[in-house]
Amino acid sequence: MNTLQAGDNAPRFSLPDQNNEMVSLADFINKKRVLVYFYPKAMTPGCTVQAQGLRDSKAQLEQLNTVVFGISPDEVKRLDKFCLRDELNFSLLSDVDHNVADQFGVWGLKKFMGREYDGIHRLSFLIGLDGKVEKVFNKFKTKNHHDVVLAAIAELT
Repeated sequence: MNTLQAGDNAPRFSLPDQNNEMVSLADFINKKRVLVYFYPKAMTPGCTVQAQGLRDSKAQLEQLNTVVFGISPDEVKRLDKFCLRDELNFSLLSDVDHNVADQFGVWGLKKFMGREYDGIHRLSFLIGLDGKVEKVFNKFKTKNHHDVVLAAIAELT
């Protein structure tokens, strides 16, 4: 796993969102900062808490000219259910083949309860107006992820 670092160019991805509409990072370059957060599976407890925190922080993120995209290997149909169930106000993107996760360096070996498997590591990337990674978030708890992100963006602004 070779995770992107601050200063690296962010991969120019296009993925389907919960409505099966294509979302492209290129559409936001020179317009908004983009928070791309990778999470393992929609509607699981940790992923739900993380998404709800970002949902509830939308106004502050907008004031900081930042848009949010959550990326997981879930199918579009599951993402739609997650958005509806939790009234999420940002796009969730489906990376079923984990191609984008590979490009960001967040797909790799995981261990849970003595079992090893490949999956998404919970990391977030703040992409600046220039399309470069401004900050990598790799130390946070799902319940305070939004606070860590907001503090970092405010510091960079």
